[in-house]
Amino acid sequence: MGVKQKTTSLKRKGSDLSQGYVQLNVLNGKDVADAQLPRFSEKVAAQGHRPFKPTEIEIFQLNIGKLCNQTCAHCHVDAGPDRKEENMKREDLELCLQVIAATPSIRTVDITGGAPEMNPHFRWFVEECTKLGKQVIDRCNLTIIMANPKYRDLPEFLAKHRVQVVSSLPYFSKSRTDGQRGDGVFEDSIKALKLLNGVGYGDPETGLKLDLVFNPSGAYLPGKQETLQAEFKRQLKRKYDIVFNELYAITNLPVSRFLDYLLETGNYGEYMQKLVDAYNPATVEGLMCRNTISVSWDGYLYDCDFNQMLDLKVAAKGQHLSEFDAGALRNRNIVLNQHCYGCTAGAGSSCGGEVVG
Repeated sequence: MGVKQKTTSLKRKGSDLSQGYVQLNVLNGKDVADAQLPRFSEKVAAQGHRPFKPTEIEIFQLNIGKLCNQTCAHCHVDAGPDRKEENMKREDLELCLQVIAATPSIRTVDITGGAPEMNPHFRWFVEECTKLGKQVIDRCNLTIIMANPKYRDLPEFLAKHRVQVVSSLPYFSKSRTDGQRGDGVFEDSIKALKLLNGVGYGDPETGLKLDLVFNPSGAYLPGKQETLQAEFKRQLKRKYDIVFNELYAITNLPVSRFLDYLLETGNYGEYMQKLVDAYNPATVEGLMCRNTISVSWDGYLYDCDFNQMLDLKVAAKGQHLSEFDAGALRNRNIVLNQHCYGCTAGAGSSCGGEVVG
C-alpha cells in the first residue's frame, strides 16, 4: 500500500540537532541546565578500563548510506528519502573490500543504512563479500521489499547468498508499528516477512537466519528480550503464520531523532537518569564497540554506529578507509561519551540485542 512518512529528517527541517556537535553539547550538559550526570568514562574507568580498549576487529559494520524509503520517528541515523547525496560510492566500497580481504579477524560484514538496498552497488558488494567467505548481514527495514517492483526479488537474492537478514519490526500490532514508523509500515512489513519465509528464511532447517529488532516507542527501556521474543513468535505465528529466528531488544540511544523527541517531550533529563541508574557493570566486557569497526558512507571510521552519528571518529592515526591500519585500530582507545549509558543499561544493548542474559 506504500508508506506515509511519519516525519521528515532533522537535516531537512534545518534543525541544529542534525549536527553531531550540537547533540554532544546537550549530552554533556552544556545546553540543558539539569543534565549534569556522572561521566560515563569514569564509570568504566572504575572497573579498571582506563583507557577503554578494543579486542580484535571481528565485525566490519558499514553504513552504506542514509537514503531510505522511510522517515521513522526515532531514527538515530536521521535517514529518509531526502538523504540522496549520502550514499557510498563504488570506489569506497572497493576500499572496504580491500580492508575486509586483508584483515583475517573480520568474520562478519554488517551492512546497514538508511535502507542499504537502495545503494546502487548493494548487490554487487554483497556478492563480493560472500566470495571472500564472509558472513553478510543485511539490516533491512522490510518495507523496502514492497516499495518498488525492482526490490521484490530481494528475498531470493539474499537467500542465494545466504545473507543473514536483521529486520526492524517495532511491534506485532499495526497501531504501535505505524505509530513509530508511518502509516502502511506494518502491512508492508507483514507482506515482506511472508516473502522472506517463502524462500526459507526463519526455518531452522534451511539455516537462513531472519532476526527481528524491537526498540521501545517511548522514553523507557525495553523489556526482557527472552520474554519479548516468545510473545513476538507466538503472536506473529498465530495471526500471520510468520516465523523468525531471534528477536533483538535494543535500547533507544539519545542520538539524533530520538534525542530530538526526548527534548521536545520534556523527557530528556528523566530518560538520561534512567539510563544512568540502570548502568550494569556486567555489560562492559561485551560491548559491541570492542570487536566492531563502524564505517560511514563517506569512508570514515568510528567505534560504533552511534559514535558515527555524533561524528566521533576513532582515536587512531588512520581515520579513513584509505588509511586503514588494523594494528593501530587494535591499539586505539575507544571514544566514550554520555550516550554510551544506553548500551550498558539493564541487560545491555548492542546491534545483536542484549549483552548479558
